[in-house]
Amino acid sequence: MRDTRESRLLLVLLIAIAFALITVDIRGGEESPVDGARQAAATVFGPIENGVSAAVDPVGNAIGAVRDSGSRHDRISVLEKENAALKARLGSDDRTNSRVRQLDAMLKKAGAGQYGIKGAEVIAIGAAQGFSWTITIDVGSNDGIRRDMTVLNGEGLVGRVTTVGPGTATVLLANDPDFTVGTRMEKTDELGFATGQGSRPLSVQFLNGKAEVKPGDRLVTFGSSKDKPFVPGVPVGEVVRVDPSGGALTRTVYVKPYVGFTKLDIVGVVVQAPREDPRDAVLPKQPAKAKPKPTPTVTVTVQPNGDLVDGSDKVVGNVNENGDAAGNAAGDQQDPAQQPDNAADDQEQG
Repeated sequence: MRDTRESRLLLVLLIAIAFALITVDIRGGEESPVDGARQAAATVFGPIENGVSAAVDPVGNAIGAVRDSGSRHDRISVLEKENAALKARLGSDDRTNSRVRQLDAMLKKAGAGQYGIKGAEVIAIGAAQGFSWTITIDVGSNDGIRRDMTVLNGEGLVGRVTTVGPGTATVLLANDPDFTVGTRMEKTDELGFATGQGSRPLSVQFLNGKAEVKPGDRLVTFGSSKDKPFVPGVPVGEVVRVDPSGGALTRTVYVKPYVGFTKLDIVGVVVQAPREDPRDAVLPKQPAKAKPKPTPTVTVTVQPNGDLVDGSDKVVGNVNENGDAAGNAAGDQQDPAQQPDNAADDQEQG
């Protein structure tokens, strides 16, 4: 439509009529003269509105979802934080239980050997590639720790203290190549020297080159003068291989240490040596050997009719079922009857 004077007058007129109808409708209330027209319009345009509403509802829902996404995201974040805290608490409980078990085992070892120990936690571990095998513990000179003290845990010998600070100390582990400790074999008391070999078993050389050593034999620390750096009786490990001497004065024995040096956590520094050598008392108890099962024996008797009967009077067979056995039995029965005839012949010849 072109924008002319007539069109503008028509638009103004339509707007005036619309306002007039709205005024009449409001004042008329339920008896409004345009109520019928409004109902007719609702009848005609209602289905169209429903269709349009159904068509635009997904859009409206999407807009609502976008509007509420902030609060939902916050709720998800809260739930994720709660889950993370729960997992951390569960993990902490598992670690706490593990440390309680380690501490309990260490205290039992110390009690068996009558060692006075100072408990410590490993707070750092040295690099194993090209460097010394060491750990750092959270006790030092302020806690009574001195250089050349024995360090153990619930499994056995861990190492010895090499450097001491006010609140920390460095421990050289028993598997370090620069580590050497005197050993004594369980029961036989054969003496030797164990040297660390990193991740491989300890190398032990016995003073007696002809000592009887076999896999499974167990070793403890022999002890040092004035109990430094080593107190006696601390479990070292078990023999896993024995190399032949080959004519040498000594032979090499390989010992798997009791301690897992890559997973140390709770350790104890021996601050007071035992009054007496505990000997083999600190070694773990050997598992009980299974008793051999007795071989069952069955007694079978032969009845006059040839039946074989066991101890419960149950027939388990018959000697007559085997022809050879029956023939042999018949032959055996005839031999005594023939003996008198043979004896009579001998007498006639005489």
